[in-house]
Amino acid sequence: MAGGTLRSRVASRIGTPRTPGAAGPGRESSGEERSDAGRGPLRLLARCLAMVLAFAFMVAFAVVLAKLTLQPSPASESLTHTNLHPGRSLRAYLDQPELRDAVRQIGGNLLLGVPFGVLVPIVAPRTRGVLRVLLLTATVMLLVEFAQGALVTGRAFDVDDVILNTSGALIGYLLLGRRMSRAVHARRARATSPTSSRRWSWRP
Repeated sequence: MAGGTLRSRVASRIGTPRTPGAAGPGRESSGEERSDAGRGPLRLLARCLAMVLAFAFMVAFAVVLAKLTLQPSPASESLTHTNLHPGRSLRAYLDQPELRDAVRQIGGNLLLGVPFGVLVPIVAPRTRGVLRVLLLTATVMLLVEFAQGALVTGRAFDVDDVILNTSGALIGYLLLGRRMSRAVHARRARATSPTSSRRWSWRP
């Protein structure tokens, strides 16, 4: 009879885990959970604010892009020519007698693509990634160039402009866009249960 009572006590001690509220470590973990729960709304507010600001900058950039690329220029109609050969316009830029003109042409097209690499991964986190940013930028710039060549007076389609714009987006993404997107859309670490990492202990 005494042996059966001893075995039942041993089995009850082995099969029953310690409750987190009964010990000190459990109370500490519950305090950490409450602090994390309090920080949640602040993180969500900061994330929403960052996305709103990024969207506002994206809209402003779209307006500037439209003014720079879709504004008619009748005075330069005789000077513009369609370019479907990569590198032809780049060589023409570099062959200009004034280095300042070449820097303005090449640098301006590069800077025009930088906001895509910085802002797009923040506004649309699913576009994060080098290939996705490049494909999205190239698609948008191709549409802009087609609109220039077909609809705007004094403008022409130039494949080198697309290459430079896409390169600018890549630079912006590698320098700022990737880090900012990760900071804004940081994934929350899964909260572990206080008893998940605690080993089962048995005391005779």
